[in-house]
Amino acid sequence: MQFKEIIGQESLKKQLIQTIVENRVSHAQLFLSAEGSGALLLAIAYAQYINCQNKTDIDSCGECSSCRKYEKYIHPDLHFSYPFFASKDVKIAVDVLEEWRSLLLEDPYFDLDIWRSKLSAENKQANINIAECHDIIKKLSYKAFEADTKVLIMWLPEFLDREGNALLKIIEEPPANTLFILVAQNQEQILSTILSRTQIVKIPKLADADIENYLIHKAQLSDNQAAEYSFLADGNLIEAKALLNDTPNNNAGYFTEWLRMGFGNKVPAMIAFTDTAASWGRENQKNFLKYGINFLRECSLLLSGADDLVKLPHQTLEIAVKLSTNVLNLAMVEALINELEKAHYHIERNANPKILFLDVSLQLVKIIKFKTFPKGTQYIYN
Repeated sequence: MQFKEIIGQESLKKQLIQTIVENRVSHAQLFLSAEGSGALLLAIAYAQYINCQNKTDIDSCGECSSCRKYEKYIHPDLHFSYPFFASKDVKIAVDVLEEWRSLLLEDPYFDLDIWRSKLSAENKQANINIAECHDIIKKLSYKAFEADTKVLIMWLPEFLDREGNALLKIIEEPPANTLFILVAQNQEQILSTILSRTQIVKIPKLADADIENYLIHKAQLSDNQAAEYSFLADGNLIEAKALLNDTPNNNAGYFTEWLRMGFGNKVPAMIAFTDTAASWGRENQKNFLKYGINFLRECSLLLSGADDLVKLPHQTLEIAVKLSTNVLNLAMVEALINELEKAHYHIERNANPKILFLDVSLQLVKIIKFKTFPKGTQYIYN
């Protein structure tokens, strides 16, 4: 994995290379990122660059013996650890190493659900168990076979339970020329004893422009569709790719028209819309509701005067400005988001879509037209 193969994160790539140039590579690092930002790929590219025999100022060569083995994830001094589902045949991570390599070669942008689908998970819980910790210690106690630096990349250390304390000594006092890279998404779920022994590298979400560019050039989406998917994905390339499997839609148009129906108290039109929404299928219904939640959150930024933080696509920004100026206020936006989040929750649990969308439609009328909020809420209307 070379840096040039990773989407976006240009400034971070330069920062990582600079640590190597200046000989400031910490032996234990935590790459902390949001899902779908490419943190695992950055860790692999970083390790490849460290061990490249003919590295340039901007990337590994991709041609030396070390790089060729890294490209196939078969370098003897590159080790992986990750959550897995223990069974009588699977006791440590290396028992499913072929599946791991296969997934990385197929598409290195994946999450735990995609990884789970590659394994015989059944109803088991994923974890990194004590046997895996002992195997890590054993592997890293050996001398390096070929590379100058042995590397262990642990994906999702959040799945280390208390057994992870077995790794503390080797993390704090590793064998010579050993690099630990932990790739995590939730800092609060990592053992504090491990967290305190690592140098944190924060990896931001992907920029909307990077995801749009990927969707336009790799997936051949139109500019408008790419902008909408990028907005929905919110910096998560895994989510953006998942959206590609859905039926092309016009969420922006449908949602703004739905709000207009609510403001105009057009109940017959809303009933017709309910029939349309019910025909979309569960995933598209969830994406529609998610779009609405994101759109309203952007409206709340406009209402709060934080215009510089708004990242709506140009074609829907004008609509959001008009709604925020003439129709909505913060209390209404909060009430609407609450209704949409409840609807999303119930769609995931197979609620009847006709009944659900009709109910939400009537709530839109109450909130937008009559400024009547659901009972039990504490909205203060000015």
